[in-house]
Amino acid sequence: MNPMLTAAQQRDLVLASSSPRRATILRMLGFEFDVVAAPIDEAQHGLAEPVAHVRQLADLKATAGAATRAQGLFLGADTVVVLDGDILEKPSSPAEALAMQRRLRDRWHTVYTGVALLDRDSGQRAVDHECTEVRFHAWDDAFLQRYVETGEGSDKAGAYAIQGLGALLVREIRGDYYNVMGLPVGCFVRLLGEIRPPEV
Repeated sequence: MNPMLTAAQQRDLVLASSSPRRATILRMLGFEFDVVAAPIDEAQHGLAEPVAHVRQLADLKATAGAATRAQGLFLGADTVVVLDGDILEKPSSPAEALAMQRRLRDRWHTVYTGVALLDRDSGQRAVDHECTEVRFHAWDDAFLQRYVETGEGSDKAGAYAIQGLGALLVREIRGDYYNVMGLPVGCFVRLLGEIRPPEV
C-alpha cells in the first residue's frame, strides 16, 4: 500500500500490461496490484502522430484488461521513442536494433508514454501522456554492437533500457526518468486522483 494515497484510491488496481518494468515501478511505489495480459495489435491500431498513438494504445490496453474482469481499476500504458518524426517501436531484429542505436547516437530523441485508467465500478476513464527528452553519448559502432548483443533492448521501444545496461548509452535526460522506463509516475498518480479523488 502506498502511504501517500488513500486505500480507496488504490483498491483493486490491475496492471493491463505484461511489462516487467511497469510492474517494478508500481511495486517500488508500494502499490498492490494484479496483472492481466492485454494484447493489442499495435500495427493495426497505431497512429502516425506520437501523442495520439500512445494515448490510443494505452486506452485500448486498459479497455482490453477491463474486459477480463467484472471490477477493478485498470491501468494501460504504451511507450514509444521518436526521432525526426519517426516512431521507433520494438526492434524486429538485432540488425534493426543496431540501426536504431546508430540513429540515436549523439542526438536528442523524445520518449512518449500514454497512460490510461478505466474504473469498472464507476465507468470513469482518464487518459493522458508524458514526454521526456533523452540524449545519447557518441559511442562507436563496436560499442553499440556489444549492447545490441546483450539482447536487453530487443523487446523495448527504441531498442534500449535506461534502467539497465542501456544507462551507459544515455548522456542526459530532460523530464521524467520513469517515463523512459515505461510508466510516468506523476502522470499516473494525477489520473488516479481524477478517477478516485481523495476523501475529504
